[in-house]
Amino acid sequence: MPPNPVPMAVSPSRRPSSSPPSPPDPDPDLLRHLLQLSRDVSPSPPPSWHASLRVGHNFSSVPRNFKQLSLLFEELLQHTRGCDFAMPRSASLCFREMFLVFHRVKALFHDSSGRSRAFHLFRAERLAAELHEQVVDLATLLDILPLAELPVSEDVRDLVRLLLRQFRRSSTAVEPAALSLRRDVLELIAEIERGAVPDRDALQGIFLRLGLDDSRSCGREIDRLERDIGDCAADHRWAPVMVALAGILRYAKCVLFGASIPRSDSSAAAGGKQSSSALENITVPADFRCPISLDLMRDPVVVATGQTYDREPIVRWIGSGHATCPKSGQSLAHLELVPNRALKNLIARWCHDNNVPFDASDRNVTATVTSNNKKPADRDITTPAGTNKAALEAARMTASFLVGELAVAPSTEAANRVVHELRLLAKHGSDNRAFVAEAGAIPLLLPLLRSDDTGLQLNAVTALLNLSIMEANKRRIMHTDGAVDLFVHILAKGATWRAKENAAATVFSLTTVHSYRRRLGRHPRVVELLLQMARVGPANAKKDAMAAIMGLAGDRENTGRLVEAGVVRVALEVSGEPEAAEEAVAVLAAVAKKGGAEAVAEAEGAVARLVGVLRRGSDWARESAAAALVEVCRQSGAEVVAELVAVPGIEWVIWELMEAGTERARRKAAALARICRRWAAAVEAERTARYSEMSIPASSTTVS
Repeated sequence: MPPNPVPMAVSPSRRPSSSPPSPPDPDPDLLRHLLQLSRDVSPSPPPSWHASLRVGHNFSSVPRNFKQLSLLFEELLQHTRGCDFAMPRSASLCFREMFLVFHRVKALFHDSSGRSRAFHLFRAERLAAELHEQVVDLATLLDILPLAELPVSEDVRDLVRLLLRQFRRSSTAVEPAALSLRRDVLELIAEIERGAVPDRDALQGIFLRLGLDDSRSCGREIDRLERDIGDCAADHRWAPVMVALAGILRYAKCVLFGASIPRSDSSAAAGGKQSSSALENITVPADFRCPISLDLMRDPVVVATGQTYDREPIVRWIGSGHATCPKSGQSLAHLELVPNRALKNLIARWCHDNNVPFDASDRNVTATVTSNNKKPADRDITTPAGTNKAALEAARMTASFLVGELAVAPSTEAANRVVHELRLLAKHGSDNRAFVAEAGAIPLLLPLLRSDDTGLQLNAVTALLNLSIMEANKRRIMHTDGAVDLFVHILAKGATWRAKENAAATVFSLTTVHSYRRRLGRHPRVVELLLQMARVGPANAKKDAMAAIMGLAGDRENTGRLVEAGVVRVALEVSGEPEAAEEAVAVLAAVAKKGGAEAVAEAEGAVARLVGVLRRGSDWARESAAAALVEVCRQSGAEVVAELVAVPGIEWVIWELMEAGTERARRKAAALARICRRWAAAVEAERTARYSEMSIPASSTTVS
């Protein structure tokens, strides 16, 4: 080997996709950075993890060896401070390459430390291979480093040679204990796939080897595993296994450690609305929530009216025989669903920034519906667990276990823990909702709406809201004796605004079935309490109350009751509040369409308020305002049209909506323009006729 060899560049194929920063130019700065990096590398998995999760020898030895290399950089830094030392060019190049390797190793360990235990277990070979490649690169650099030309002690030279021998012994082998644990986990998954309930002792033994010994550690593992599932969607080998294990973790957490203690909710009294899973302490942007399920959308699609929904809820809506847009009530011109990829990318980025699990897999299923039976022609949409038999069986066992525990809960505190778990289980996935309901949860949850315990009442009504998203569960709820009265009790005497909001949201969910919409509207207090909530409640309460009223307004029979109760006045008031304006204007449009146009026209300031929404509202609000104005103008006569035409700048507002509004908004704006033109033509014709009658023909004048 020549005395001053030039180090070979590390193969680009071995470098991670995220490029490390460029090495600093001055040698002292470079050495200081190397010293800091050698101390920063932390072991992964953490030392507290069970030995079965040590996927390879390198994961424990490399951090230790890096810290020993820090002695080399310390001695070199001392020489650069004390005398004029010019580092050989070959050594400088070696250290610059080491800087890149150190950064890649640090990034690898940092990423690995935030992963789930299952990620390490199932991707052990890949993790070991990635680290082995970096160790080989480092061994090459140490081999060609000109130690003889560096001002370091013989002890440091001996240490570097020792580390070089250790790095050369690096391999991609995975520890036998990790392979054994993985085999046992796969056998457990296979056992559950066959429908067998796992032995409790065997289950506990596997969990102890995974380092999961209490409810809190299980909860953290589930959250991390769900994030890892999204990252591993392209890994067809292990992604399904990780999905299955996530379901088994939920089951085992309840069976081995009991239902978890619900988090204290300091915002409940203030009316702050939060999710109850990974989103519990995060405010999800309203545009990212599905209008049907109220969940964060995972696969947003656009229907014919231009409204966006999560794919699974809208497919179920269409599959149940509906041919209208749930949000606007407008008939769907066609039943094709178009993926909203721009919104999906925004949601994915938001989830990444907020550390929220997001399944980014693209489910390319188009919902087409035959014109005869109104059933989806393609397969139903499912969550990842929906195609995983082990995950389904685990969810079924979890639901059955929790419902059994709720039936014999010895205290309010115990019941609250179980109901909280049911609430979380029903939060995501139609399969989970079906399992919970089939296990008999609904008749047990409904009486808890009268509980004096604030947390139990909130968890119960939220669990019922989550369950009501599924069509079959709507029937189970409404066919339970006294169900409507119990929701009315929450609307009237709910302990917190959040409980009232979720009760109103449940009413909205139930109104998607026509017969239930009419039945709810006939109850003597439902309309009254929803309007009261819209008048005096906080922003979220107003929004949920208006949504429920909009659902009721979809039935002509309910319109009279709503008008008599003062819905037009309340909706006009709420339309001025940004958080609930869309729902309030949609209520006005629905009331006008179903026979309440006269009431809207007679309300003071209604036309001016609707025109104001046309100017400054959101796309959906402008669409609803245009629809309301069209109905009012058509059914209430020329006086309303005259009031509309008298609004300054109305021509420009209508023209702008025709150019830049949604498809439905453009149609409604065109209809408004035609109404205004006809009114203007009629006024001009009347003026001409009146002028003609007042004129005296010249031929009839005689000269005396």
